[in-house]
Amino acid sequence: MSRRAELKVRIEALIARFEAGANVGTTARDELIEDLASWQATRIPEYGRLQRHGAWAPALPTDVFRFRRIAAHPEKDDLRTFRSSGTTSSERSVHVYCDLDLYDLAARVAARHMLFPDVDKMRLLMLAPHEDEAPDSSLEYMLARFAEWFGTECTWVWRSGALDIELLTEQLRGAEASGEPVAVLGTSFAFVHAEDGLGDRRFELPRGSRVMQTGGYKGRSREVDREVLLEAIHTRYDVEGPRIINEFGATELSSQMYDTTLREHIGGSAGARRLWVPPWVRATPVDPDTLLPVEGESVGILRIDDTANLDSVCCIQTADLAQRLDDGIVVLGRAPGATPRGCSLAADQALGAQ
Repeated sequence: MSRRAELKVRIEALIARFEAGANVGTTARDELIEDLASWQATRIPEYGRLQRHGAWAPALPTDVFRFRRIAAHPEKDDLRTFRSSGTTSSERSVHVYCDLDLYDLAARVAARHMLFPDVDKMRLLMLAPHEDEAPDSSLEYMLARFAEWFGTECTWVWRSGALDIELLTEQLRGAEASGEPVAVLGTSFAFVHAEDGLGDRRFELPRGSRVMQTGGYKGRSREVDREVLLEAIHTRYDVEGPRIINEFGATELSSQMYDTTLREHIGGSAGARRLWVPPWVRATPVDPDTLLPVEGESVGILRIDDTANLDSVCCIQTADLAQRLDDGIVVLGRAPGATPRGCSLAADQALGAQ
């Protein structure tokens, strides 16, 4: 068995143990992260150039994905290429895959646990382009898989580059009339578009309905504060606050994090809104200069070690501000101003800059 095949088996086993309900500790995850990082450093020059600081393997800044192809396999073996939206830079991050098995496994298990823990399948309404319209978007790829895994029926209401307000209205009125719960899934960007286009139309979605929104909070005409958008969604669709779930993902990652609110609500408890970190992922706020973990609930920039990133780099350094909260993570948005010093230095090192 090749080293890659051995690592893949270990990653699959870790995720499968969690899916089976086993108590998955951190030891196996942390050992796997170290072994992945060591193997990837020998296969990916940009990652191999990074110097180790502290006890953990170095993390590759997300900016490097904008300038280099980061992969442990040759280009001829690329199966799928995902690109970032490019909203903050003219250069788009690129993440290539020779194998989507781990991406699919991680996405399915996390969504089942956090987004659909109480239903096998339900009606889905997508406020996002179909995969056919956006083949290089990891989000659209994931939503298309959700339609296969979790949908009794599915309608995409973002078509030809625009949100179809009349089709959205028709689908929401149909859900009201049927009494069948619906999951409305899309980008925060699209929900802002809906707010701008629906006017005074209000809906009373059946009990058990839910909303998943992801991404930034800019619409075509304005930018909306996260809490304001959460309240607007609640008011517009009559969905309880705990059933409005934020999903956190990134082009450079293969796993996703979700708000804990729905599972806690179903379980009869309520905690602060925070992101659940899958047990095959390690999410850590780090100091923006040293890139070492910060203490307690101090704010740092978010490092994510994603074991499902087998064929790129599992240790990723973002420029998102974050802090620990109870057993989860709160993401506070992008660090203002210039790229954090530690990220900038690490990116220069990875790219071979002097």
